[in-house]
Amino acid sequence: MSFLVIGECVADIVRAPAGSGAADRVHPGGSPANVAYGLGRLGRDVTLLTQLADDPTGRLIADHLKGAGVRVEIGGAPARTPSAVVGLDAHGQAAYTFDITWTLEADQAPLAPGFAPAHVHIGSIAAVTAPGSAAVLAVTERLRDRATVSYDPNVRPELMGDHADAVRRVERCVALSDLVKASDEDLAWLYPGESPHTAAAHWLALGPAVVLVTRGAAGSLALTRRETVTADAPPVSVVDTVGAGDSFMSAVLDALAGQGREALGGLGAASLAGLLRRAGAAAAVTVSRAGAQPPNRAELDAAREEFALTSGREW
Repeated sequence: MSFLVIGECVADIVRAPAGSGAADRVHPGGSPANVAYGLGRLGRDVTLLTQLADDPTGRLIADHLKGAGVRVEIGGAPARTPSAVVGLDAHGQAAYTFDITWTLEADQAPLAPGFAPAHVHIGSIAAVTAPGSAAVLAVTERLRDRATVSYDPNVRPELMGDHADAVRRVERCVALSDLVKASDEDLAWLYPGESPHTAAAHWLALGPAVVLVTRGAAGSLALTRRETVTADAPPVSVVDTVGAGDSFMSAVLDALAGQGREALGGLGAASLAGLLRRAGAAAAVTVSRAGAQPPNRAELDAAREEFALTSGREW
């Protein structure tokens, strides 16, 4: 099956903690681009509809994506490739400062006539940032009759604007989707004072068949209309958390490839638990090394075997 991912590419300029003596590092990033890259690393047929400038970082990102087998379709070139300065604290936790525009127009989407992906993934800045977000939704709505849809808000408060308006924009994307993934930090910003479970249940009522919540070292949560399942996170030494949620998302989409809407809604507790553990293993590999570097299939299988041996349970 084929995947279409729509969204931004970002040059992540990773700044080491003050006093560490380490130099800044530039990594290809952007949540949708990371998801596409992760799917490519897992051997999936994936196209990324994005915007990139013809500058050094744009070429770096394009080469990075193509190296994983991702087809990159450019829907208009910004003046410069978007960037984010990523500051790391002493525990490898990332904080971001952005220089990003998103101006995709529906008639700029250079998708081949008859292109019919089996799944469309949208997310992050591109899905909620005007003027380009309208094109993201238009393309997704046009393809939704034949494709399942997933969404990850990957909330960046600095770029979300008015809170109430941001919640409305996010919820429109949720309602368009069959599967949604968010972090507990995303949900805490969107719905202050609500538990992750309550916020996820609210999203489930908007239309998706499955809602997933990542909670860092506390593991993850899956909700459907019939099941609520949690999974622990595997133990891992964290280098940085850049791209962990995107790696989780790629592993989820890979595991569910070919599942239609009815099948997603019918996932049982055992299947959901296995899905969470598998995606958690992918995220653990990613946080164990610098930058958004998700595992390929061999690395993911090896990690799952290692976690199974150390934990005494199947991953």
